[in-house]
Amino acid sequence: MAKCDEGYPCEVCRQMVDAVVDSDLYLRYILGEVPLESLHLQPERHVTCNPALAQYVVAEGWPPVLCEGPFDKRTLSADYVDGEEARVTRGWRRLQAIPKLRLAIPEYPLSITPDC
Repeated sequence: MAKCDEGYPCEVCRQMVDAVVDSDLYLRYILGEVPLESLHLQPERHVTCNPALAQYVVAEGWPPVLCEGPFDKRTLSADYVDGEEARVTRGWRRLQAIPKLRLAIPEYPLSITPDC
């Protein structure tokens, strides 16, 4: 997505990730998992093409995503799942708001406090 917001092909499905709101890379950046300096070096995926992360988005209009295997949230502790659902859903909501917020890329990440 960093290539002047033109999009990049998803490394999983090979379709273009045309919008920042669909970008797993930018969701992980917002969550603080990808540093700004390496955005241009990371592969791009659709959020739904990364079920290990997408399964934690719990929002109206977002269909549940299953992640079969060892990372399946149904096999993890309820406390961990609750924390990840809160964290990732908050990041996903921020990702959805990015086009309207008119922020510079360094301003995308969430603050540490959950009220921002």
